[in-house]
Amino acid sequence: MVSAMKADIVTIFPDFFRGPLDYGITRRAQEMGLAKIQVHDLREFTHDRHRTVDDRPFGGGEGMVLKPEPIFECLESLALAPREERLAGRAKQSVVLLSAQGERFSQKVATELALLDRVVLVCGRYEGVDERVTDFLADRELSIGDYILSGGEMAAAVIVEAVMRLLPGAVGNEASTQQESFTVDVKVKSLGGADSTCGSNGLLDYPHYTRPAEFRGIAVPEALMSGNHEEIRRWRRQRALEKTLRNRPDLLEDATLSEEDKKYIVAIKRGGIEKQKI
Repeated sequence: MVSAMKADIVTIFPDFFRGPLDYGITRRAQEMGLAKIQVHDLREFTHDRHRTVDDRPFGGGEGMVLKPEPIFECLESLALAPREERLAGRAKQSVVLLSAQGERFSQKVATELALLDRVVLVCGRYEGVDERVTDFLADRELSIGDYILSGGEMAAAVIVEAVMRLLPGAVGNEASTQQESFTVDVKVKSLGGADSTCGSNGLLDYPHYTRPAEFRGIAVPEALMSGNHEEIRRWRRQRALEKTLRNRPDLLEDATLSEEDKKYIVAIKRGGIEKQKI
């Protein structure tokens, strides 16, 4: 029997997570025994009457910084494997500091975390965290985007959601998690990186349509109504290429592209593609 993945969230606002953890796939994963999520109040690891978790930084500067003592004591109470074992991969655990200075969180990183037995998310606050937490406690720093939030709580909720849905059994149709934007399946061999009519392989998702076939005079594209799987695949791939080139051209650098894809992209850039009217 596969043991549940454990996720620990360290925060000064534990009540924040009463909402995000109680809905959707995150709740489903916990109810099915696929994951166990525990929120830890950092203030419980302070020893003064005011339960102080922050202090002014040496050298001056605006704002306050989270102190190292409560964070170290909190993580030491979790009985984690030593940091050197985590970094070497001998322990399938990771301590993640959520920080604006961190590596950009991505679907690739979510997949890496989903393969672990335990993930600890430390929510930063104020102007940051004492650097000794970064240097001697955390295994990696992650950021969910190039913008500033007041703390890491929202980022933790985002990461938990992204990771939970990758756990086997959390999503009803597991194949769907391999057919979404940003997902790259190294096992895919067929044209355009798609092993079905739905492959994404690093591109943004293609457009979706449902009933009715015509709504307010706007019809579903004929290719999707044809029943021809190759025609559907080609239409979806081309629309995904167009959307990615328009909204996130940076993704094309790492996407799995066939020669057909490359020719189509060149044609789009040259203005040689007449868009299908829908």
